Amino acid sequence: MHQLMRHCQIFYLFIVLSVLLPACRQESAGQPDSPNSMLRQPAPSSRGADPTPLPKTGAGSFENLVADYESKDRGIWQKPNMVISLLGDLEGKTVADIGAGTGYFTFRMVPSAKKVIGIDIDQRFINFMDSVKVRLDDRYRDRFETRLAKPTDPLLKPEEVDAVVLVNTYGYIGNRVQYLKTLWKGITPGGRLLIIDFKKNNLPVGPPDEYKVALSQVQRELLTSGFSIDKIDQAALDYQYIILAEKPLKPQKNSTQ
Repeated sequence: MHQLMRHCQIFYLFIVLSVLLPACRQESAGQPDSPNSMLRQPAPSSRGADPTPLPKTGAGSFENLVADYESKDRGIWQKPNMVISLLGDLEGKTVADIGAGTGYFTFRMVPSAKKVIGIDIDQRFINFMDSVKVRLDDRYRDRFETRLAKPTDPLLKPEEVDAVVLVNTYGYIGNRVQYLKTLWKGITPGGRLLIIDFKKNNLPVGPPDEYKVALSQVQRELLTSGFSIDKIDQAALDYQYIILAEKPLKPQKNSTQ
């Protein structure tokens, strides 16, 4: 599975570049299919970008947003394969990536999950992920879905997903406790919630301070919303903390759903 994920990481970058560049220039030439690729016609290319993510409020041009999210430097400090491994075996499971953006994590999970839902409140990112989807091999295309959500509601069906990923998104949510309670309903009992966000330090990458939430505050909000906390890691990533939470099989006594 790790070898497949490495292949998909490489070809996913090809996908993003082959979708983004034609929008600004001319259509890139495709290449023959590869059995190790998620992509029907990968178009290899290379591009550097400032690794600092912009606020998810549409700041800057959309091309700049995509370039920031897909920066090759992000693979170094974000460690996507390690992050995904925290969810455990995804075989037979449905995963929601909330605040999916370009699908940086979404598409990396497709090879190992039963289904992955890329959720965002920005129609431009939904369109972008759909543009990538049409170029996937059929076996992967059927596992992937995009969903335009509301700022206050990810629009998950009751107990629809087994795991949720919230990466670089938590600080952009308004009423987070209420949002988490709504999210709680969409997760199966025993399902996992992975939150990764930037530490409140002076960092070389990351959003402005107003979009950062202290780790202790995230913990309080998760517990208030009914989640239990399985793991906290402040060392694995240079600029971010990791929180792995769970929806208990039985509701917590101190939570109000």
